[in-house]
Amino acid sequence: MEIPYYPGCTLNTVARDFDLSTRRSLKRLGIELKELSQWNCCGAVFPLTPDNVMGLSAPARVLNRAEKEGDKVTTLCSFCYNVLKRTDYRLKRDREGLEIINDFNEGDYRGKVRVLHILEVLKELVGFKEVKEKVSRPLKGVKVAPYYGCMLLRPAEEVGIDDHESPTIFEDFLASLGCDVVTYPKRIDCCGAHMAMGREDMVSEMSGRILLSAHEGGAEMVVTSCPLCLYNLERSEAPLMKREPGFKAMPVLYFSQLLGLALGEDGDGLFSGKNLYDPRPLLRDKGLL
Repeated sequence: MEIPYYPGCTLNTVARDFDLSTRRSLKRLGIELKELSQWNCCGAVFPLTPDNVMGLSAPARVLNRAEKEGDKVTTLCSFCYNVLKRTDYRLKRDREGLEIINDFNEGDYRGKVRVLHILEVLKELVGFKEVKEKVSRPLKGVKVAPYYGCMLLRPAEEVGIDDHESPTIFEDFLASLGCDVVTYPKRIDCCGAHMAMGREDMVSEMSGRILLSAHEGGAEMVVTSCPLCLYNLERSEAPLMKREPGFKAMPVLYFSQLLGLALGEDGDGLFSGKNLYDPRPLLRDKGLL
């Protein structure tokens, strides 16, 4: 099966591990991610003012290109998913805005493409049961805390990857890999997002509460689907260790890296060593590398 794929900017640069591990893993599951032949930045943030139609021009270009290449498009980055999904939602309900955007972009988007996150692809197009059957290296004994953050769940009506108050898609995915899944209260809280640019203290506090919640639940590592969340969580561990002497630093990595490992990908090829807290020693202790 071939699916049009929008990587976005970050996955071509600092989050290459996320992109490569996903491509390799999905290939083992019979899915070829076909990168869109032409794509641009989605804009990273959905416009917050209702009348800012022109703020949708960049993501609308991506959707227009995707529509020419298939009836669906998938992406990995939580921010990209949020922006594309909400843009599609808005334009399908605002015909006047759609006409303005199409005129500006010299496009002809008709709202006929479905935006899917890779987790949705794994759940709906592959099936977690099928994923479990393909696992050749069960990740037994690895206590993993899934971190959703904001962008996969909210606004609920527009994004709706899962129940925005009590999601399970991440947990069900990790269970299919054989992980010991840690459910903890702060898994849907905001990490601080772009406040990292000017309010590191606030981000450290917000991300610290998430990490501490996961740690208190027994987690040994945290997985996410957002490069910015990963950045904020990793850099909040050192300040948290100073504030909470009982806290022990945990590796934070992308969910696709564990997927690749469970499906038999070479472990050293999945981890480039860019993590502030390298997951490989823990995985070796578990006999998985």
